[in-house]
Amino acid sequence: MASKPGFLSDWPWKPLGSFKYIILAPWITETIHSVMVKDAKEWDYANLVIVPFMFWRMLHNQIWISLSRYRTAKGANRIVDKGIEFDQVDRERNWDDQILFNGILFCLANKYMPGAAHLPIWRTDGVIITMLLHAGPVEFLYYWLHRALHHHYLYSRYHSHHHSSIATEPITSVIHPFAEHIAYFLLFSIPMLTMVLTGTGSIVALAGYITYIDLMNNMGHCNFELIPNWVFSAFPPLKYLMYTPSFHSLHHTQFRTNYSLFMPIYDYMYGTVDKSSDTLYENSLKRKEETPNVVHLTHLTTPESIYHLHFGFASLASKPYSPAWYMWLLWPVTLWSMVVTWIYGRTFVAERNRFDKITLQTWVIPKYKVQYHSKRQKESIENLIEEAVLEADGKGAGVLSLGLMNQASFPRIISRCDRVV
Repeated sequence: MASKPGFLSDWPWKPLGSFKYIILAPWITETIHSVMVKDAKEWDYANLVIVPFMFWRMLHNQIWISLSRYRTAKGANRIVDKGIEFDQVDRERNWDDQILFNGILFCLANKYMPGAAHLPIWRTDGVIITMLLHAGPVEFLYYWLHRALHHHYLYSRYHSHHHSSIATEPITSVIHPFAEHIAYFLLFSIPMLTMVLTGTGSIVALAGYITYIDLMNNMGHCNFELIPNWVFSAFPPLKYLMYTPSFHSLHHTQFRTNYSLFMPIYDYMYGTVDKSSDTLYENSLKRKEETPNVVHLTHLTTPESIYHLHFGFASLASKPYSPAWYMWLLWPVTLWSMVVTWIYGRTFVAERNRFDKITLQTWVIPKYKVQYHSKRQKESIENLIEEAVLEADGKGAGVLSLGLMNQASFPRIISRCDRVV
């Protein structure tokens, strides 16, 4: 929470806990009824895509969460070295609140706002209008709103909640009090309302704009630099039109600089660019993978265990032996992860922990429990473990520990590696 929580800090459905999505039941029920009783030509396709689009936004965010945690665990291009505290994990666990909030507003707009229903799939003029209005009014107004939120009164009651996270994660971008989200939605609704009211709106333009906002928000808070230098060398003006993760990271460490939304041009115009922006960007790009002091070599158990890793779902990682009802919905993703681990076939870094000056990395063998009991897989798994042992030794790891199935299945490797404990 903010240091002095203000009016409308909590989300209205906070008392509902994990049952908060029941709020969407009336719109889902109405949509199902409409599909069942109406002819396909009469279906409201704009209404039909709202709930699937919410699921797409959740998947999009989760992809960024997983990618960011994987990259920061490896250490390459990491920006801030500070670890993630338990308080931050708890504070950011309800990152889907803003998706639910937007979904409710889209349902209401589609039902009661003239021109919102029966939008076409595509209109070029609406896309152009959205781009111009975002680059102009939205970015400009956000810059000054953001500076206002750093005034002591508003900062202590609202924005300090967001700045409690110094080492940011992609979902940090949407961790704000409810009142702030109202203000942000009013800003982002400028292009969307303009499209609808002028009759130039389309489903692709609206969905694309929200996806763009999610993309840039997640990228700016991912805590590793991923924009290559050649991008700005090829088109120098892009420096003023697109920020980088390191640019926004300085806002979380310095607080009074780099206020812009996604376009740094307003920070350059009003003299609020952090002087170390370029240096941090260059240093982050040059940063190599971290050298661990200790490596723990573990393995997967079941296909669903991929979700219990650090870069999986936080709610599952905290309760590794508690099955979730929605796991069956994720079978396409589960199947995809199995295919990836089979094709990739290399040990990967899953987690990084820091104890004073000692760095511990957890490496995962991409094999499942059933494969450990297969004679056909024994040689393949043994080779993976041996390669991982040699890699850890080559990186200078002082201690290497093996998961139980690795120890039990391959005593030959353990006996010839004097650094294994």
